[in-house]
Amino acid sequence: MSLTSDEAENELIAQCRKGDRAAQKKLYDQYKKAMFTKAFRIVNNMDHAHDVLQEAFLEVFKDIGQFRGNSTLGAWIKTIVIRKALRKQRIEIKYESIHEIQHGEPAEWPDTLSGEQLHKAIQALPAGYRAVFTLIEIEGYSHKEVSTLLHISEGTSKSQLYHSKKMLQKMLKSIYQ
Repeated sequence: MSLTSDEAENELIAQCRKGDRAAQKKLYDQYKKAMFTKAFRIVNNMDHAHDVLQEAFLEVFKDIGQFRGNSTLGAWIKTIVIRKALRKQRIEIKYESIHEIQHGEPAEWPDTLSGEQLHKAIQALPAGYRAVFTLIEIEGYSHKEVSTLLHISEGTSKSQLYHSKKMLQKMLKSIYQ
């Protein structure tokens, strides 16, 4: 009888809790690519992203006994990776009042925009803009969650997202003109 994916994950977690190196390697191999991508999107440096990944998985294996299953294992690991990446980046957020933002038209992107072009533009954003944009638009966090992760107000998170989209729009327009 084969295990369901939930049962297999629970068995893997149990083995990791016992310090089973083979289980830890399996867990690492299962999540390393996705977690490296998340780290890189924030730190924008390959070496730093590798450092973040290593530090995060050391914490995962050290604290796996604290994982309670309130979320998926992947979500729990992602939170650790993002926190490590944010600490590594030491992101400085420009504090701007949300009331200072004049809301205009939604950002528009050219139809011929490639994923690679968008990725390069996102990586060119200032660290604070990139972090908020990545966490909200790519990772799906709410402004409230981002405000907690970055120790900023929800208004500042909204401001950073607004300004990051405007800057992206300006960068991408210059490519296509």
